[in-house]
Amino acid sequence: MTSELNIEVLSKAATEARGLAIDAVHACQSGHLGLPLGCAEIGAVLFGSALTYAPKHPEWLNRDRFVLSAGHGSMFLYSWLHLAGYPNFPLEEVKKFRVLGSKTPGHPELMHTPDGVETTSGPLGQGVANSVGMAVAAKMAEARFNTAEHTIFDHHIVCLAGDGCLQEGVALEAIEFAGHQQLDNLILIYDSNAVTLDAMAKETQSQDTAKHFEALGFDVQTIDGHEFAAFAAAFARAKNAGSGKPQLIIAKTLIGKGIPEVQGTQKAHGEGGAKFSETARQGLGLPAEHFYVSAAVRDFFAARGKELEAGYAAWTKKFADWSAKNPKLAEELGTTRASAHTLPADTKQRTPDLAALLAAIPEFPADTKIATRKAGQDVLQPLAAQNPLLVGGSADLYGSTLNYIGDLKTGNDDFKPGHRAGRNIRFGIREHGMCSIMNGIAAHGIFRPSGATFLVFADYCRAPIRLAALSHLPVIYIFTHDSVGVGEDGPTHEPVETIPGLRVIPNLDVIRPADPEETAGAFAAALDRTDGPTMLCLTRQAVPLLTDIPVKTRREGVQKGGYIAKKETAALELILISAGSELQHALKAAEQLGAGTRVVSIPSFSRFDKQPAAYRDEVLPKSCRKRVAIEATVSSTWAKYVGLDGAVVGIDRFGLSAPGGTVMKELGMTAENVVAAAKSL
Repeated sequence: MTSELNIEVLSKAATEARGLAIDAVHACQSGHLGLPLGCAEIGAVLFGSALTYAPKHPEWLNRDRFVLSAGHGSMFLYSWLHLAGYPNFPLEEVKKFRVLGSKTPGHPELMHTPDGVETTSGPLGQGVANSVGMAVAAKMAEARFNTAEHTIFDHHIVCLAGDGCLQEGVALEAIEFAGHQQLDNLILIYDSNAVTLDAMAKETQSQDTAKHFEALGFDVQTIDGHEFAAFAAAFARAKNAGSGKPQLIIAKTLIGKGIPEVQGTQKAHGEGGAKFSETARQGLGLPAEHFYVSAAVRDFFAARGKELEAGYAAWTKKFADWSAKNPKLAEELGTTRASAHTLPADTKQRTPDLAALLAAIPEFPADTKIATRKAGQDVLQPLAAQNPLLVGGSADLYGSTLNYIGDLKTGNDDFKPGHRAGRNIRFGIREHGMCSIMNGIAAHGIFRPSGATFLVFADYCRAPIRLAALSHLPVIYIFTHDSVGVGEDGPTHEPVETIPGLRVIPNLDVIRPADPEETAGAFAAALDRTDGPTMLCLTRQAVPLLTDIPVKTRREGVQKGGYIAKKETAALELILISAGSELQHALKAAEQLGAGTRVVSIPSFSRFDKQPAAYRDEVLPKSCRKRVAIEATVSSTWAKYVGLDGAVVGIDRFGLSAPGGTVMKELGMTAENVVAAAKSL
């Protein structure tokens, strides 16, 4: 590869990329110059020689994924996407850096800039973990779709990270996982510039990074990040290592290179160097024209684009032959999120069929009394059989969360070296890493990830859950032990504020089913949804099957988020509302409160709130202001349904250590308390 490098043009491109970053940050007086200037040579080699991609087909399934984990350096990515010829990155967009409505926001955003931006990389470390998830998905794709005759997947995941990324705990969780899983399609480039935002890096770190990564199972190379040939050779070795290990390239760089007044110091991290933009441009040899790109650089990348287009065309020909000889695999690939924009136009895409999902789940026997986590186990198996690209994982809790696809006792379908087609991922005790890796799997676009832990540990996962919602990633969370019904484990393991805290995240669908049939509806709803994440909150304790409510009503009611579980038989006087395991108490209370009492189940606030006003008014008529809600959570988020005249039977304190039933009763989760609250109105 090094002999093919046109170092003269790449050097010019690196200088002009620096100029674009300086001009963009100076124009808006905001942004981060340190990484775009310090890593310019790396960008030139990646986009000018080393990466496999197709600018005119940015969502090509077999492209190398490049992730900028240090998302604050977004002008690095935007500059190179523009120079590489991505159609949605004209110079006008670079000039509108951080301007309202542009495709160049302050940090890379998947929903704002889909072409060339692989993931939303704002919080440091998330991009590293997302890259690990993409590497998992790529390995799964190779195992499932490649054949002896056709290799249609063989791409790499390339991640550029800085000191801040590697100091974040989520990155370490993901890196440990990657080393253990021998993800040799992962190339991590460490921009080692000895600087963090506040101070020189020596003030907060002293580890030997090379030895650390070697101990975790990585191959490690250390090079001068400003030497084109050295980086190109290191990258080529990483891509072709054949060692069965993920790769780390430690690139020693000078932060803010090109602005002498700040380079090599913490002042270079942000926009501190922007005020020296004119002298910096002169020192770099740039002309007076701002946002300048030379004809030589444009011609180079135009030629490079033609080479990449030829590679893409060869792949599409191979893909067409593969499709003809493997129609079932081709149809399966056509069901994926990624397929809408990347497969040939005549490839049939099949979206989830809610009716088919519900029909695949047998009804539960009338005498069933099980935890909704156990119901989830029973529901998951037929759904997984119908959806072969659904994969799952657990943070060392399969025996409790019960979400193993297949036979947990044999555990013979784990994803691991030697069995990349496995549908179950053992994440270890890494909840934060698990959810961030799941985001990477979802962003990759082929597999549908689900993952499990105890609900109270959603606090460890909140950052990636929020990013999944922000990025519209269809991740499924199967979180169990959803209330003080956990019992003897006590307050540390008993979520009371967790569900309300999750319900306020925009675009996150939180579903808390009341019984096994609502659980069936919840799992089907989660699989049917493709525009964002879904959280399934399931019980540890057994709950009764609510046989007074028709099965169809319960299952389909979940799809709308709320429904009438018990209709009044006289003039409406009172509405009892609940979600989850406490619905049983609302139904029992209704028996004591008279014929004018209605019971409403609202397993999903977000789904119910999106229903037409006419439906919501039908379920919760404005004319009836006498309302009581019961749920084993803090009471505040129920106010929008009970109004100023209503009451909430909730738990506005932490839990207790005692048998689950005892704790529930002690903290007021009973029909008697619902009756008392109703009579007090």
